[in-house]
Amino acid sequence: MGPPVAHLAYGEGRVPLSMDPGLARWHVIAPRDEPALPNPRAAFVQACGDPAGGVPLRDVVDPDDRVCIVTSDGTRPVPNAVLLPWLLDALPVPEERVTVLLGNGTHRANTAEEIAGMFGADVARRLDIRNHDAFDPDANARLGATSSGAPILLDKTYVEADKRIVLGFIEPHFFAGFSGGAKGVAPAVAGIESVLHLHRFDLIAHPSSTWGVLEGNPIQQEIAEMVAPCPPDFLVNVTLNNRKEITGIYAGDCVAAHQAGCTHVRDHAMVEAPQKFPVVVTSNSGFPLDQNLYQTVKGMSAAARIVEDGGWIIVASECRDGVPAHGNFGEMLHDARSAGDLEQSLRSLPETKLDQWEAQIFAAILKRSRVALYSRLDKETVEACMMTPIPGLQRAVEECIREAGQGAPVAVLPEGPVTVPYLA
Repeated sequence: MGPPVAHLAYGEGRVPLSMDPGLARWHVIAPRDEPALPNPRAAFVQACGDPAGGVPLRDVVDPDDRVCIVTSDGTRPVPNAVLLPWLLDALPVPEERVTVLLGNGTHRANTAEEIAGMFGADVARRLDIRNHDAFDPDANARLGATSSGAPILLDKTYVEADKRIVLGFIEPHFFAGFSGGAKGVAPAVAGIESVLHLHRFDLIAHPSSTWGVLEGNPIQQEIAEMVAPCPPDFLVNVTLNNRKEITGIYAGDCVAAHQAGCTHVRDHAMVEAPQKFPVVVTSNSGFPLDQNLYQTVKGMSAAARIVEDGGWIIVASECRDGVPAHGNFGEMLHDARSAGDLEQSLRSLPETKLDQWEAQIFAAILKRSRVALYSRLDKETVEACMMTPIPGLQRAVEECIREAGQGAPVAVLPEGPVTVPYLA
């Protein structure tokens, strides 16, 4: 019988990592295995009929209402193909009075093929499904400003609907604390000015803008102010296990339902680590989250919480969509000579620039650790992004262990940022 094997999420499959106990002291950090709900549809009906902090869904929507359903774009594994039909069945309105708005934030628009993959071809054909466009001033309504002066711009489709329902899923988030909740509105369907204010250098740099923190997180406070003038009438958030199966459904009031879901995620997805490690191996949770390098910063950020200063973070992330080519992230990395140079250039920008936040977190990681990447990206691209390209995961891990010393402790995060380690 050979050594144990960890299978790291990679694209739509897995990449194996043999963990020889004679080479290192291995610590696998994974979410507590949660079974799927035995009857998720029944749980959905129950959650919508007895919601957290609100009235039942059947009492929220009237038969003549125009309903806007906001859900995540194709970069998030929200199980839209099952949730949306259940929701449509629960609404007392005909489908022609329903618009589905994709919360793209600043991401590119989803293609017709991608939308069919997210919802199923039949639903995609029947429903009015729209991409949010943060960059179109005519598509977003101005609703005032937050106490910090940030303009509040939200998609007119969302604002002008009679009733607004937000779908999403909850996982730890590297600067907003957790995904889901009001984040499904801002920045998901916010105008570009609002998005940039939510991602200011000082907010991202704040010590409470981190994994698993809601209370006192300045980004969550700003999000709450942005959503307050036009909040969702009903929220449906789910939690998922590492097989992307539904483990919990949290519905009702946007704040109460989200907080209940976050408590569940904190208990199941945040795992105490015994020490810092000279080598941390991680994934980016597989597709769709690992489709580009921009998103892969999340997996690096989770690993960075437990890596020693100067240690190695080794990331398996497919990056089928490249760096990507759109946005400013790749250009920011390419123009920098070092992590310190990148951080200083971002700090000195006269105003927040699109994708600055991801580059800012990436720079902070590179300043205190070395990063090696196993992906589809070519060697020159990886090196231009200040990382070490690796053609094979197993060999690279073993080489880093030998550098650290035979028997060194090594942490492995097979599910990447689905599991967030922390030090006691």
